[in-house]
Amino acid sequence: MADSDTKNPGKLTREERLAAKLRENLRRRKAQAREMDDTREESLPKSGEQG
Repeated sequence: MADSDTKNPGKLTREERLAAKLRENLRRRKAQAREMDDTREESLPKSGEQG
């Protein structure tokens, strides 16, 4: 792979592009999961408040 890096320093390989997309997707999904946790905690009553 070192040869392809020297020929096209600005061009990513297919594997590098896929890895970047996977990282981006993982970050997005983690953010969505955190948002869902936050809204779930706000909407559900606490265990002591059920009466």
